[in-house]
Amino acid sequence: MWEELGISSGTAIIVLIALYFIIKWAVKNGVKEAYRDISRKERAGAGRDEDGSGSQEGPAQAES
Repeated sequence: MWEELGISSGTAIIVLIALYFIIKWAVKNGVKEAYRDISRKERAGAGRDEDGSGSQEGPAQAES
């Protein structure tokens, strides 16, 4: 099969291995980028109330 394309089997294996790692690297970077985007959106939306005012209610701090 590979001989029809003019490629020896050893070369084909090396090309397929390289292609595997390139695709693996691309998918890994894509997932990292998507995770960063989702994290940024969650942090940006964390300070907003349902009405979008942005006020946060937390535990009252005692004055010293």
